[in-house]
Amino acid sequence: MLHEWLKSAPRPTFACAIVSLPALALSFFGGAEQMLGFDPAWAAIILCGVPILHVAGRGILNGFDIRAGVLVSIALIAAVVTEEYFAAGEVALIMQLGTLLEDWTVDRARQGIESLLQYVPQTAHVLRDGKESLLPVDEIRRGDLLRIHAGEAIPVDGILTEGESAVDASMMTGESLPVDKHPGDALMSGTINTYGIFTMRAERTGADSSLQRMIALARDVDTKKAPIVRLADRWASRLVLAALVCAGAIWWGTGEFIRAVTALVVFCPCALVLATPTAVAAAIANLTQRGILIRRADALERLAKVDTIAFDKTGTLTSGTPSVIAVQSLSDAYAERDILRLAAAAEQHSEHPLGRAVTAAWRNTGEPLPAVSGAQVLAGKGISAKVGGKGITVGKPTLFSLPESALDFTVRYTQDGASVSAVAADGKIVGMIALADCIRSDTPKAITSLRHLGLTPLLLTGDNARVAEHIGTQAGITEIQSDLLPDEKMKHIERRGPFIAMVGDGVNDALALRSAYAGIAMGGIGSDIAVASADAVLVSDDIRRLPALIRMAHRTMKKIQQNIIFGLAINFIALGLSAAGILTPATGALWHNAGSLFVVVNAALLLTVAKKEKNIAFSAPV
Repeated sequence: MLHEWLKSAPRPTFACAIVSLPALALSFFGGAEQMLGFDPAWAAIILCGVPILHVAGRGILNGFDIRAGVLVSIALIAAVVTEEYFAAGEVALIMQLGTLLEDWTVDRARQGIESLLQYVPQTAHVLRDGKESLLPVDEIRRGDLLRIHAGEAIPVDGILTEGESAVDASMMTGESLPVDKHPGDALMSGTINTYGIFTMRAERTGADSSLQRMIALARDVDTKKAPIVRLADRWASRLVLAALVCAGAIWWGTGEFIRAVTALVVFCPCALVLATPTAVAAAIANLTQRGILIRRADALERLAKVDTIAFDKTGTLTSGTPSVIAVQSLSDAYAERDILRLAAAAEQHSEHPLGRAVTAAWRNTGEPLPAVSGAQVLAGKGISAKVGGKGITVGKPTLFSLPESALDFTVRYTQDGASVSAVAADGKIVGMIALADCIRSDTPKAITSLRHLGLTPLLLTGDNARVAEHIGTQAGITEIQSDLLPDEKMKHIERRGPFIAMVGDGVNDALALRSAYAGIAMGGIGSDIAVASADAVLVSDDIRRLPALIRMAHRTMKKIQQNIIFGLAINFIALGLSAAGILTPATGALWHNAGSLFVVVNAALLLTVAKKEKNIAFSAPV
């Protein structure tokens, strides 16, 4: 506990501040000293001042690191020497309140990159000597045969040897639709088997697997991302020198040491210390009410400097799930609505993501599904069933001999990255259905608003070039990079820097989010690791809030600048009054306390921004 107190840890600092407030009040109004036998301000001097002296002393001894606490320590010691105990205690308390505010703005619940490990199962079904055993993943060796059940994550990199399935790779590669896998196809750790059971052969295990390599890379990136130093500490060495020069000049010019002590007290950078954390705290409170979570205290400072913003595609610019985008009838006996109804009925018991999307599209109409019987899965190809006495088959176009009109439909939609299913009744093609991961309706407006704010958007995706180009064009993004693996996204971010933000939602975005100057995660559907890797999170998964976040970052920095200018101005005025003997250390402490109060009130005005923008979804910079 003593060690935490000396290091100004939040819990003991808060307790010390609570005790110091009434002690300083008793000291200011007087009377208590005679009853207690000592000035009550000593409580604040010891409880709040000693940790400041400790931290400042350690900084000087360990590499002559001069920070804001050094100037406060000098003023505190000078005030104690001249028996101006209230001034000493007041300065110490204000500084510690600033420290508490800074600690409040830092996210204490930050998760480490080890969150990625949740995507690797702890056990796997291993086939050895003709027997299936449940073994720890760490015991899997290269060449082992593994049986992967529906819904399970693939634990290691390998090759599919028996069975067929569709693998959801969106969290790792950003591919928007499940990828069909057949014997001989490569499998990546961290991806999900969406249905059925298949057997695979392990090729890369342990630290060599794709997911484990991502963990190692992310740890390395995180150690290279230097924190932003607080404002008062940046100027600390200059402030200390300026304060000592001014105090020395006043002492030499007036011959009164007490005036020099007053100068040191009013020169304390309390307003500078409070300028950033008060504005950031108010902005964080504002954004939290609007569904935006700030995870790191310096996130707003980073976002205010951003000039380029990179987007992942799947789950960020798009909804992240497949949906029906087109239905075409190829028979006069069936309307497009009939094609969707028959396909949905046949697919209603399907485990395939595309089948579930077709069923969901019909259920959205509010009408019940027809009765179905004899459903049979055609592994890796489709499904067949009896619907209303007819044999309905829904599957890949390659399963059928397609007429010219069906071929045109297939080519047109697959060129834009959609998946196409054919629908047959009693063996005859009657219709076609196209499914795709669609762009969010608000994405183009959000991109336009970001351009108005002076940001250049670009698209970084693991999906193929055709799909990326299609979504990028719809969103209004001209600079597009496709077919990127997670580490390639990270490298592109690093090359494009320095002031680039990344917006993403999946495991495959974690490296890019960490390597970017500022990372923003889509929290509603995003993975835990994407959230843990980001500086800010759009909790409601609403891309419209992104421009509001950038505008708030700019407003926060302007508010900080206002606070700094006022704080410096009031300090220089107080310096003149101190030289003239108008201020004493005690009244000087109150004077500079008034400056701190202005900083707090001015920063609190950021809380009203949400009310001003309540009915504004998108706007140009204000």
